Amino acid sequence: MGYILEAVIGPESVLRKAVQGQPAAALVPLGQGIAMVPMTDEFFAAVTDGASERPLGFWKLPGGFERVLAEWSTAGPVGYVEAEYFGGFGGQRAALWVDGEVALGPLAASAGQRSTSEASPISQVLRQLGVRRNKRHDEFDVVGLGRHRHTSEWAA
Repeated sequence: MGYILEAVIGPESVLRKAVQGQPAAALVPLGQGIAMVPMTDEFFAAVTDGASERPLGFWKLPGGFERVLAEWSTAGPVGYVEAEYFGGFGGQRAALWVDGEVALGPLAASAGQRSTSEASPISQVLRQLGVRRNKRHDEFDVVGLGRHRHTSEWAA
């Protein structure tokens, strides 16, 4: 069974205001004041500028959307994260925007690439957003990003 996640992640208050009036956007609270907006096919179609480039090396970041994320980040930090795993293969990519600029990343890691002492790219972004891990779980698990196996399931 695989795992796919493509989403904007940030403070719930920042994302709520950013996607207000965008019917294709689903705001999903995660805990610790953080929320996500899954990059569903519908949301992707609504926010892309039609460019075919893959901004910052992401798989599903819509063309021109990095400028939107930069704008949103003037109200508070926002990240964009992607993860795809199947049968032990895959990886993660993540970046964080603060005050209109890329402040972290893009970070990338393949399955098995990081040591247990290093945080994954997504956990690093979550940490910068203020998520705190506990003794048993990293930031990714603390906010429950393993609850669903596919991006579209988060919007349901």
